Amino acid sequence: MQLLRKLLFPVSLVYAMVVYVRNYLYDIGVFNSSKFKVKTICVGNLSVGGTGKTPMIEFLVSRLKQSQKVAVLSRGYGRKSKGFVLAKPGVSVETLGDEPFQIFKNFPEIVLAVDADRRNGISILEKTKEVDVVLLDDAYQHRKVSCDCYILLTAYSNLYVDDWYMPTGSLRDSKREARRANIIIVTKCPKDLNTAQQQLILKKLKPRDDQNVVFSYLDYSNDLKGDKDLMPLENVRGKKITLVTGIANPTPLVTYLTEKEVQLEHLAFRDHHFFSDKEIALMNTKEMVLTTEKDYVRLKGKVANLYYIGVTHKFLNKGEQQLLEEITKH
Repeated sequence: MQLLRKLLFPVSLVYAMVVYVRNYLYDIGVFNSSKFKVKTICVGNLSVGGTGKTPMIEFLVSRLKQSQKVAVLSRGYGRKSKGFVLAKPGVSVETLGDEPFQIFKNFPEIVLAVDADRRNGISILEKTKEVDVVLLDDAYQHRKVSCDCYILLTAYSNLYVDDWYMPTGSLRDSKREARRANIIIVTKCPKDLNTAQQQLILKKLKPRDDQNVVFSYLDYSNDLKGDKDLMPLENVRGKKITLVTGIANPTPLVTYLTEKEVQLEHLAFRDHHFFSDKEIALMNTKEMVLTTEKDYVRLKGKVANLYYIGVTHKFLNKGEQQLLEEITKH
């Protein structure tokens, strides 16, 4: 795969030029961006997956819903439906896509919709729902909408400044577009990332004077959740379990479980993978299957003895306060 990525370097140069020209045409007004009355917050990244967007959306929902009427609008990647779909009780994961379905499962009291055309989706929500703020999930590169606040995520292990354009690297947007961010969150950091190490990252990112940069880490649950019960993680210490992941970057989870002395057989699939009958049959031969929450919503009811491990973002220093203050400001 690494050899193939290198061989495709000329393709990545063409891709980079197309991305640059597209953004330039938006910057000079040849392509138009729409502004809406309802407040909009964009959460996204410059790369393909692996920065923790869904846990960040859930974190923001948990904070904002205390004082605002919140809506989440997602593309619904991998869903089998088309156009605008509003989440309702009884909706399926195939209709919404795995990540929106997970968010709606955890926050059924909010408005959640999917639409690949973000402009159309916001217009419908603005006309039909009483909401104060719309969180746009994974929409940083969708310049057809001009948002009130931009939150850019970049993973500690693969900062956008160190990355390259697809298909040689994982960048899908220009590094220059980081300038549009109101706040940059370096995600998946080590919990013990010290001030000196944070300063080195700041030197790499070179934020504007008015851009805040905060650091977060993934905090995994001490309990494994099944359909009907909870299992303390310590109960599987020393036992061999089957870990199934269909996410962009399972390394932090594998590292965490290994540090907890959990013996793993890891079945790794691509991001947003819809599991085949053959793969599900294989999982049903395993004594215990552990997966992510995003994968759990697609495997629930199909795999016996299935559990998932929850994850949330936690912030270093006063990062959470800085993030919420930045949102309030805009």
